[in-house]
Amino acid sequence: MTTPVCTSASKAATRAATPTPCPSFSTYVRTRGPVLLRTARSLTANPCDAEDLLQTALTKTYVAWDRIEDHRALDGYVRRALLNTRTSQWRKRKVDEYATDELPEPGPASAAGSAAAGAVDPAEQQALRDAMWRAIMKLPDRQRAMVVLRYYEDLSEVQTAEVLGVSVGTVKSAVSRALGKLREDPELAPVR
Repeated sequence: MTTPVCTSASKAATRAATPTPCPSFSTYVRTRGPVLLRTARSLTANPCDAEDLLQTALTKTYVAWDRIEDHRALDGYVRRALLNTRTSQWRKRKVDEYATDELPEPGPASAAGSAAAGAVDPAEQQALRDAMWRAIMKLPDRQRAMVVLRYYEDLSEVQTAEVLGVSVGTVKSAVSRALGKLREDPELAPVR
């Protein structure tokens, strides 16, 4: 038994057998939007920029909707559009953004205290998550993208390399350097 593949209207008209209907674009966005937004937020430092990034990627997907033959691979298509759009943004750096060493929020309290007591404090867990994201946001854009794809999107090294269009060795070395930087981050010292 084979799984039917959605095709564009012109290709479907030429075939005798009718394939399973493709999901509509709005249905796809409604069902997969939160997951795609999470991926976009992982690639940007600002939630508003993540929403703009996702909208741009979804616009590109909408334009190509009828040309996409395998609608089972839509997440990969949109993920690739997100990364391509973000890469274009990296290349067009804004002059009005300035890097700073000061963080707008104070560092989290020690997360080791509750672990020793055996109780898990949700506030400390959230503080640790926030510290981790701040540390990840300090990474260079390309390393951050690789860490997000490997550990937050749970892609293999091969899949990450395919999505970014680089070799597996590049992914391995960049992720290794990124993890080294995360280990050295003073805000994550309680985790070590």
